[in-house]
Amino acid sequence: MDRRPIGVFDSGLGGLTALRELARMMPEEDLVYFGDTGRVPYGGRSTDTIIRYAQQDVAFLNTFQPKAIVIACGTVSSTALETLRREWAIPIFGVVEPAARAAAQCTQNKKVGLIGTQASIRSGAYERALSALDPKVEVLTQACPLFVPLVENGRYKVGDIVVETVAAEYLQPMKEQGIDTLMLGCTHYPLLREVIARYMGEDVSLVDVGGQCARWVTDQLTARGLRTDKQGRGARRYFVSDSPEGFCRLASVFLGEDVADRVEQIDITVY
Repeated sequence: MDRRPIGVFDSGLGGLTALRELARMMPEEDLVYFGDTGRVPYGGRSTDTIIRYAQQDVAFLNTFQPKAIVIACGTVSSTALETLRREWAIPIFGVVEPAARAAAQCTQNKKVGLIGTQASIRSGAYERALSALDPKVEVLTQACPLFVPLVENGRYKVGDIVVETVAAEYLQPMKEQGIDTLMLGCTHYPLLREVIARYMGEDVSLVDVGGQCARWVTDQLTARGLRTDKQGRGARRYFVSDSPEGFCRLASVFLGEDVADRVEQIDITVY
């Protein structure tokens, strides 16, 4: 048994979709979350910049001596995962492989849609993972650069004409192509789940990359004997690289509890 915490990071608050599932599946585990709110979004950055940011994020979380780190970010998972694994000995988990496995099992007509940041789409990581699992699967991709800033500004609810208009523009080509499975390839996107589901219709299954990653991490930690033996609810700590106010407001709504007294601002550039 291992009582060390689990580290989780994302470019902003989207990774809370993964953290929420980790907390639900392993409520006794201590979780440390870092949201790089001062540099969000990562999706439009160059590969070198994304890798550098990710290295700093992992270096910060490593100060807590975690037993594992979860990259709750589609952009970093598809761009920097292998680099980070070469540099650090601790287990590091990304969102790409678990989501690809779920999509391959879910699709019936072998037409899978993928929405993500520009960097995630550019990397081709999800397509490679799906092709390795089932070469017959056709993947249709769409970069959605406006989704992350909309979510970070609280614009993700059904009835918001701005986000619904943007979603329709991004999703229309996939709907016309007749996909039956849609991968939400960024951990911010599950916050848009209702908007996306309403537009795509009930015949399209949505794959939440954060949720699938949380299930994979739970299984992996259990198999490796790294689960804690502590009883009760684990501690939750949150860190951000910009002012905590906006993060606290949205995180509290999303997690269903007030997190203001557990959020600290740090200077990520020193790591």
